[in-house]
Order: sequence, then structure tokens, then C-alpha cells
Amino acid sequence: MIRRNIIEIDETKCDGCGLCVPACEEGAIRVVGGKARVVSDVYCDGLGACLGHCPRGAISIVQRAAAPFDHAAVAPCHNHSRLANWPVQLQLIPPTASYLRGADLLLVADCVPPACADFHTRFLDGRPVAIACPKLDNTQAYVKKLSDIIQTAQLRSITVVHMEVPCCTGLLHIAQAAVRHVGATIPVHDAVVTIRGQFVPSAAACL
Repeated sequence: MIRRNIIEIDETKCDGCGLCVPACEEGAIRVVGGKARVVSDVYCDGLGACLGHCPRGAISIVQRAAAPFDHAAVAPCHNHSRLANWPVQLQLIPPTASYLRGADLLLVADCVPPACADFHTRFLDGRPVAIACPKLDNTQAYVKKLSDIIQTAQLRSITVVHMEVPCCTGLLHIAQAAVRHVGATIPVHDAVVTIRGQFVPSAAACL
């Protein structure tokens, strides 16, 4: 153990939105039990790239005794699947699925996974995923299906991940329309991926 800078997450402020998870290149943060948590000290480099991505101000850097940052330990976390549910297509997911109950749903445009090389590490931990295309598919059917899921599963939040191209922002509009349709008060967060696969955090689009 050495004394070094490392992030600390205030669980009383954290709402489990998960925006800090993709902001950590090392995969040090996961959402567990509805709260963001540091997986292991060895994964956290203490540089604080995640700080500006928390809308609740729950993350800070402290100096304390911790295991040294281990580059070798970080590398394997990018090489295995984090997928926790099947099916993944929005239209095929049953609203009654147990993994949706009280969950923080990840709603992803279908172009995102092939564009974002570290999609699993950045986005999937601790959240079920639903994939859809706002340009080629029936958006009204998506609004209805997502509305059914919100009502039946009592979702905690929705994080929409879409490409930077204009047509892809339709997925955010679908999520917002579904939340309005059922009169829910859950937050809808927005995350953007560039055509070169880079993650660009957006301001939370909360309703």
C-alpha cells in the first residue's frame, strides 16, 4: 500500500446514472446496487477523468493509502463481454423481464457498438441494454414499447447512447417521448459517440 491520489464516490449523492462509468478509460467504476463504486484501487489511476461527468457532484479525489495503480491489471478488463441480458433489440425485449425491474436502462443506437471499440467497458456494466435504430425503424412503435417497459419495470433511469449524426439523436427524442407519455419522472441522460468512436459526454437531459 502507498499513499496516493484516488477517486472517492459519495454514495449519499450518487443516483446511479452511470455517466461516470464510460468516462473512466481504465474501467475502475461500475454501477452496483444502484450506486457507482470503484471496482478496485488498482484500476484507478487517480487522475480524475470521471470528475466532470457526474451531474450530482458525487466524485472527488482524495489522498489515502491504496494499492498502486496497475497497468497490467487494467488491460484484461477490456477483453470480455459485459452483456447481461438477451435479447437486446428493443422490440424483442419483454417489459416483464426480471432484469428490467428498477433498472438503469441503457438505450443504444445500433451503430454505436461497431463504432466504439470499448463499448462493453465504457457503457454496459450494471445496466441492461436495449438497441434500436431511430432512422430505419418504426419510431412510434419504439415509443410505445419503451412506454410499456417504463410502466411495467418501473425503471430508475434511461441513458441514451447515440452517434453524433443528426438522425441518431432521434433515439433521445424517443426516450423523452416515452417518459412524457407515461407521465414518469425518471431522468433521461444523453451520451454521444463520434463517427471515429470517441465518447463525448453531454449535459444530462433530465425530465
